[in-house]
Amino acid sequence: MQLPRADKTSGMPRSRVPPFKLIRSRLAQVRKLINQQLTSPAKDRAVGQLLDYMNARSGKMIRPGLVLLSAGAVGKITDKHIRIAAIVEMIHNATLLHDDVIDEGQQRRGLATINRLWGNESAVLLGDFLLSKVFKMCADLEPKIIGIIAAAAARTCEGELRQIIQRRNWRLSEPEYIDIITEKSAVFLSSCCRLGAFLAGAGKADVESLARFGLNAGIAFQITDDLLDITGDENQTGKTSGRDADRNKLTLAVIHLLRAVARSQKAKVYDKLNAVGKDKRALTRMLRSYGSLEYAHSRAQEYVALAIGALAKLPESDAKKALIETAKFMAGRTV
Repeated sequence: MQLPRADKTSGMPRSRVPPFKLIRSRLAQVRKLINQQLTSPAKDRAVGQLLDYMNARSGKMIRPGLVLLSAGAVGKITDKHIRIAAIVEMIHNATLLHDDVIDEGQQRRGLATINRLWGNESAVLLGDFLLSKVFKMCADLEPKIIGIIAAAAARTCEGELRQIIQRRNWRLSEPEYIDIITEKSAVFLSSCCRLGAFLAGAGKADVESLARFGLNAGIAFQITDDLLDITGDENQTGKTSGRDADRNKLTLAVIHLLRAVARSQKAKVYDKLNAVGKDKRALTRMLRSYGSLEYAHSRAQEYVALAIGALAKLPESDAKKALIETAKFMAGRTV
């Protein structure tokens, strides 16, 4: 199996988020801790092969990166931050395993998905295995930290459920969509920033500023991710595209399209959206012709501006600059 390119100095996969160069060695520590948690006894050869493959599929590490940079913006990065960063990434990886089963994803991070190679049962149980490791790692954390992690995970699941329930609801409004992706993605990213700042000993005002940064950057991130599902090239994004459209999940671009077309044309648009095996290029052309792609991208940029504004009162530092560049990167992936 093809493995990700390794970093020549650390032996770990190279980060694909340019601002994370500042925390490169710390992210290597996070990856090492995750790998240690996902190492099986030598006698379990089959399980070991699956876990080795999982370890090789390192992503952008955005959530751990936000934990570490938020800490660096208000204080020092400690071993506790490394542990929390590993925990949030493992929770994220568990949700991706389950998402790939739900959406029948065939590719993730440039490699075949676990469910494609080992089947849905293995993918679901591996996700559960990751979560059980997270429970163990959280056992001796202080109650407030556990509470933040648990609340973020619960709200992520709630957002996913709401999105599934709203499939084919072509009357879903933009505020309702923003509310769903806030629960599904942004709250978790906000919690990463909150945890990083809190563990660094930041005051309440700074903790809240970083939490707002993460929330708005997270909304921008999800709007952009939804755009990539429509317009992205699988060879560049590294994951199966068109899954949201195939599963009738509404995105901001589609919501704008349904708002922009004449009433007499809506039935025709509904038919296209409901069609099995949709023509992705035809959908993209339609969205582009009505300015829907441009609108969604511009809304993502508005949330980036809100995220950056939330950091205004923090002292200038390399970590703050890296956070700003990270927010821009998160919403600039369609460019």
